[in-house]
Amino acid sequence: MMRLADKTVDAVVIGGGPGGSAAARALAAAGWETIVLERRAFPRHKVCGEFLSPEAKTTLRELGLEDAVNGLSPVRIERVRLSAAGGRPLDVPLPGAALGISRRELDAALLDGARRAGAEVREGIRAAGIRREGGIYAVDTKGNGAAGTVHARVVVGAWGAGARKAFADPRAARTGASRLLGVKVHFEGIPVIPVTELYAFRGGYLGLSPVPGGRVNAAALLDPRAFGGGESSALAWIAAAARRHPELARRLEGARPVPGTEAAVSPVMLDRRPLAWSGCPLVGDAALRIPPLCGDGMSIALRSGLVCARLADRRLRGDMTDDAWRREYERFFRRECAGALRLGRLLQTVLGRPGAARLLLAIGHAAPEWAVAVVRRTRLAEPGS
Repeated sequence: MMRLADKTVDAVVIGGGPGGSAAARALAAAGWETIVLERRAFPRHKVCGEFLSPEAKTTLRELGLEDAVNGLSPVRIERVRLSAAGGRPLDVPLPGAALGISRRELDAALLDGARRAGAEVREGIRAAGIRREGGIYAVDTKGNGAAGTVHARVVVGAWGAGARKAFADPRAARTGASRLLGVKVHFEGIPVIPVTELYAFRGGYLGLSPVPGGRVNAAALLDPRAFGGGESSALAWIAAAARRHPELARRLEGARPVPGTEAAVSPVMLDRRPLAWSGCPLVGDAALRIPPLCGDGMSIALRSGLVCARLADRRLRGDMTDDAWRREYERFFRRECAGALRLGRLLQTVLGRPGAARLLLAIGHAAPEWAVAVVRRTRLAEPGS
C-alpha cells in the first residue's frame, strides 16, 4: 500500500454527514485549515426519515447554508399525523415549518458547503485510529490504495452511530438488547400531502414524508423478531409493515418504488448511552441517537457540529483549555438534547405497543394542547433555554 506524506493541520473532522459537515464548514470559515475524512463517496442514499425539523433553520442560517438547502426545493411540512392500527389518526401542528428533503441531495450539499468554505474533503478515506502525541492528534488514514497520518491540533468525531472498533468507548455500552432494523424507499404514485405521517403497529412504525420531485419517502424502524421471517429487501420489509396497518396499506396502494432509492441499516441501537466526548468531541449520531420518530436527528447533528466548532475555535485561539472545552460541550448536550432523548425513548416504547399507542392517540384527541406540548418537548431545546 502506498504511503501518503504526513501533514499537520488545525482540525480534522472524521465523517462528512450533517454534523461533520457543519463542524468543518464553521471551522474553515473561521480561518482554520480543516480536513474532512469521509470513508464513502457522495451523493448516496441513506436510511433516514428525510425530515428536517423547524429547529434546523436557525442553525442553517448561522452556518450560511440556508440558501443552499432551499435551493434543493424542499417540501414545506407543518403537521404530523399519528396513526395506530385500529385507532383514529391524530393530527398535531409543528412549532414551525419543517422541510421534506432528500438525504442524498442534502448530505452532498452540506459537504459541498464545507468545501466551499475552504475545508479539504477527502472522500473514500477512512480514519483507522486516533492517538495523542505531545498534545497533537495523530489520525491514521487508509483508502484509495494509500495510507498516511494526518496530525491536527483538534479532532472532531462525526463517524455516525455505527462507530468502528477503533473508536469504541465502553461508556457508550448499550443499556439494553434492542437490535432494530431501519429501511427506506422512495415512492412515486402516492398522493403527496404536506404532512409527515407516522404509522404505528406491532413490531415498529413507518413514516411517510414528502420529498422533492413529487415523491414520498417511506422509512421504517422495525424489530425483526416481531415479524418472524427474514424479508429479502427494504421494499419487502415495507410491504410486511403495511400488512400490519390497514390505513398504511391503503396509502401505499398504487405506489411505485423509485429504483436506486432502497437502503437498509442494521442493527439500529437506540439504547446506547449519549457520549459527548471520547478522546475528542463527538457530534451527531456519534454522540447520541435520538429515536427517529422525533424527527430531530439532523437538527441535533447540525447544531452539535456548529456548537463544537465554535468551542474548537476558542481552543485553537488559546482562549480555552481542552478540559474547559469538554465541560462546556457536555453542558450543551445536557441542556439542549437531554429532554428530547428521554421523551423520544418513551414514545419509541409506546408506539411499539398497539394498545398503548391507541391510548396515547385517544388522549391526544381529548386534550389537543397536551399533544402539541409533547411534540414540542421532542424538539431540540432553544439555545440558552
